[in-house]
Amino acid sequence: MLTKPTVIRWLLVALLVVYRIEEAESGGSDHKYKPNDEVPIYANKVGPFHNPSETYRFFDLPFCLPAHIKEKPEALGEILGGDRLVSAPYKLPFMVEKDSEIVCRKRLTKKDVSKFRSAVAKDYYFQMYYDDLPFWGFLGKVEKDKTDPSEEKYYLFKHLHFEIRYNKDHVIEINAKADPSAVVDLTEDKEVEVEFMYSVKWKETDVPFETRLEKYSQSLSQPHHLEIHWFSIINSCVTVLLLTGFLATILMRVLKNDFVKYAHDEEAADDLEETGWKYIHGDVFRYPKYKSLFAAALGSGTQLFSLALFIFGLALVGVFYPYNRGALFTALVVIYALTSGIAGYTAASFYHQLEGTNWVRNLLLTGCLFCGPLFLTFCFLNTVAIAYTATAALPFGTIVVIVLIWTLVTSPLLVLGGIAGKNSKAEFQAPVRTTKFPREIPPLPWYRKTVPQMAMAGFLPFSAIYIELYYIFASVWGHRIYTIYSILFIVFIILLIVTAFITVALTYFQLAAEDHEWWWRSFLCGGSTGVFIYGYCLYYYYERSDMSGFMQTSFFFGYMACICYGFFLMLGMVGFRAALFFVRHMYRSIKCE
Repeated sequence: MLTKPTVIRWLLVALLVVYRIEEAESGGSDHKYKPNDEVPIYANKVGPFHNPSETYRFFDLPFCLPAHIKEKPEALGEILGGDRLVSAPYKLPFMVEKDSEIVCRKRLTKKDVSKFRSAVAKDYYFQMYYDDLPFWGFLGKVEKDKTDPSEEKYYLFKHLHFEIRYNKDHVIEINAKADPSAVVDLTEDKEVEVEFMYSVKWKETDVPFETRLEKYSQSLSQPHHLEIHWFSIINSCVTVLLLTGFLATILMRVLKNDFVKYAHDEEAADDLEETGWKYIHGDVFRYPKYKSLFAAALGSGTQLFSLALFIFGLALVGVFYPYNRGALFTALVVIYALTSGIAGYTAASFYHQLEGTNWVRNLLLTGCLFCGPLFLTFCFLNTVAIAYTATAALPFGTIVVIVLIWTLVTSPLLVLGGIAGKNSKAEFQAPVRTTKFPREIPPLPWYRKTVPQMAMAGFLPFSAIYIELYYIFASVWGHRIYTIYSILFIVFIILLIVTAFITVALTYFQLAAEDHEWWWRSFLCGGSTGVFIYGYCLYYYYERSDMSGFMQTSFFFGYMACICYGFFLMLGMVGFRAALFFVRHMYRSIKCE
């Protein structure tokens, strides 16, 4: 059986595995250098600035090639993040200054000119790493023609200036700026002679090596932005909590009045006809339709909830510091695999409580409920990335590794958890007996149907998180850096509380209307926030971003559909658990024949 100590041990194992992987990713270098020592510099990728998923290998463009191209070995998380590091054509030894050093002289063919012109027109940027410090730059610029303003001129930068700061024997900071006056005109389709050059300047700084990465988080978290961020979040949270508090107060008063009324009815006359939620006490704990699917959805939602908690635990202890390449993707893959036993145990145990017998089918459904859509989406998007020859296309070896993790870790743990759940002695604790035949549900107005109830249930939790969503989207689908995990965790907790309260309230009103089919309704209402988040995706794509092109569009809507589906399962589980606790308490508090 998966006991609480077992779950804690799993978390410790996950933390240890992620820590070891990150330790391996950082390499064996101690980042200490002597004058004239070679410092590793790698070129990573190029791509349109506004399409973060559409990135290509650096040498897909006709840059100067180094004498020996060496690919840097990468961990699973780095490959999933689209990183493809190769040795750069620049030489930047420690504390060695250079002035207009020639990289190479190259004759660009018409095809090369066309490639560079297209890249400049699409606002391509490059990313490199110097001593594991990331830096960026643009390939060129577009200007209006002075003689004809309706025409545009395309220029390629040919001279890069590197400014490197050091503290004793450590590299602390690097910046790369292009010389705006040293350009090549690519407007016409003709061969061009280019002399690529670079300069290097070294400056001493007193910033310690241990804090050299802080500038990447500070650059996009200026004090005034941070104050606005905190104020917006606090304002949103206070508003939502007040609404939730009013709702809870009203609900408790109504419930208290119901208890008094039913107690008075029992004392006054036992033969009075029952009304409201007490009238359906013999049907309220009748097992739902498609109970295998219901149990599988609960299992998958519980696993994703556990995954979210573990990821927050790693974030709050500082594992996901800025540009710790691949850390988040590695953690997601490892922890999802290790928590599959939680899904198996939860699904099989609840299915057993619902008196289900086909537990093998239930486990298969649990294993495929989230992974199935995710796998189909990945297959389509990976095919698109391969067609675009983008770095988002996973190599065959990486796909094999993921399949092996799923086969050798995820599936066995799912089965073991399922066996433990099937053999658990837990029983469904219904405080009242269920009648043999279900009562007929009275006709309900349109606003009490499932879809309007889902719309009402999803709006309030979504209003608690929509401000934070912008910062998250700007980080995941842009170039901002998100480091304020404490705020995100607070918003996550409020999201859970509001989801639980609104689902409980709607469940009460549903039962008061003598509609006893609340099981699936509570799950759908709890998870409806995921639908609102996907609606926000449409708004963000068309109104707040400059993304374009088939590949970026398909990646954005494809992977966001999977993420929102995951939120649907997780919050649906939270909503149902809260509603189940409330309904049990409600019927336990009255006397039913």
